[in-house]
Amino acid sequence: MKISDIKPGMNNVALEAKVISKGEIRNVQTRYGPRSVAEFVLEDDSGQISLSLWEDDIKSVSIGDVVNVSGGYITQFRDKVQLNVPKKTGKMEVIK
Repeated sequence: MKISDIKPGMNNVALEAKVISKGEIRNVQTRYGPRSVAEFVLEDDSGQISLSLWEDDIKSVSIGDVVNVSGGYITQFRDKVQLNVPKKTGKMEVIK
């Protein structure tokens, strides 16, 4: 799937894209307690999308890496479309 084809509310999203930026790690309070989150920006030849990564996943990705995401879902937060990878049913791996 290409980033330009992604719309809010989509499920089971699979794509391959390059990490072009990494935001600051923030500590947020969730219903599961305090957790760390960081926003990354992914890019392919059709566009860009934000990717939220939590906890240990933050350290597994660096700027310049190419990642393959499967089982992702799309939300919209503060008018920005975001790709999310669910812990149990999703997968993200660095391929380059």
